[in-house]
Amino acid sequence: MGLLPPPEILAAYGGLLTLAIVSIYAGSYATLPAEVSRLRSYALKERGDEDEDEVDNEPTERISSGDAYLFPFLGAAVLLSLYYIMKFLGPEWLSLLIGWYFALTGTLSVWRTSTSLLKRVMGRATWNSFRQWNLKMPYVSADAFSLRFRTPSLIMLPMSVVPSAMYILIPGEKRSMLLGNILALSLTHTALALLKLDSFATGVVLLSGLFFYDIWFVFYTEVMVSVATGLDVPIKLVWPKSFTFTSSSGSAMLGLGDIVIPGAFISLCLRYDFARAVARIRASDGKPIAVTTPYFTAGMTGYTIGLLTTIFVMHTFRAAQPALLYLSPACIISFFATAWALGELKQALAYDDGEEDEKRRLEKDAQVEPTSEDPPVGTVDERTSATTDGLRKRT
Repeated sequence: MGLLPPPEILAAYGGLLTLAIVSIYAGSYATLPAEVSRLRSYALKERGDEDEDEVDNEPTERISSGDAYLFPFLGAAVLLSLYYIMKFLGPEWLSLLIGWYFALTGTLSVWRTSTSLLKRVMGRATWNSFRQWNLKMPYVSADAFSLRFRTPSLIMLPMSVVPSAMYILIPGEKRSMLLGNILALSLTHTALALLKLDSFATGVVLLSGLFFYDIWFVFYTEVMVSVATGLDVPIKLVWPKSFTFTSSSGSAMLGLGDIVIPGAFISLCLRYDFARAVARIRASDGKPIAVTTPYFTAGMTGYTIGLLTTIFVMHTFRAAQPALLYLSPACIISFFATAWALGELKQALAYDDGEEDEKRRLEKDAQVEPTSEDPPVGTVDERTSATTDGLRKRT
């Protein structure tokens, strides 16, 4: 046996690696708030063109250290439930039920992801030139329900239904892997954009706990492998080991958890890089300063090395591997090594991501004065960037 696998298998591994890296990269930048993303290349400037859209200002769920401690136990409960239900009812029924659920949620995820991609292609200025619609429910708090979108988003909605509809209507044996991957990538992007770690300490706890969780369920039980291979649902990325993209030669697969969990940690690294840049720019009285991303770069590098190691060991021993066995240490070590090299270990561990967002929200609210001309709650306002909760108005 040669040192390298056959070209078609090498291409399958390369395809999975590329999809995972691109997903984390795109998802990490999707977590950046609008006012920080404007600093991506150069210095912060005082601006009046504040962008409020459905991608940048959606409420996010933060994972605290308490949540991180519970994550392995909750994950184990869900995994064991799926395993025993699959044993008693059969994988077909469970795949059908979960497939419908992921198809419905996948529609919203594809809509969000495609809208985000379209916005990136069009550019912020062009995107902001379209009318913005603000939808809120009567007698319902804006925190509980608030939907903000621009006209191109409405155009993307019908198109976003197509992958989910095809996934449901086409039988599993005839369904293209591309459909499952489209839904899986969209779900990954949405999860990375919405789920945020509140600190690096939380991230270390989460990665460490799931490190042991992954080892146990892959090496010591058949549960993880049985669920991953037995269920035909978009909870994994799949790449056929064939240049003709047929599944007859087998497939390489990577669970979404092996992307989302490390990706959440890496996206925190990116937000910390931008928080460092904002602090430097404020200290320089607004002078142009290039934004560097040492923590994010180190995290992406560590993830790539960890995933390459996973693939190498899996191919060498011809056995399923717990990816977090390699990814968790790679991400944690890359963070600590970078913080130590920059002499910022204490500051990095003290960083509170939620606190930074709260500061930005308070600064933004302080610049807004309520007026009596705002439309009532429960209306759809067609004016660009106008809100409908009676609190703000921009014309």
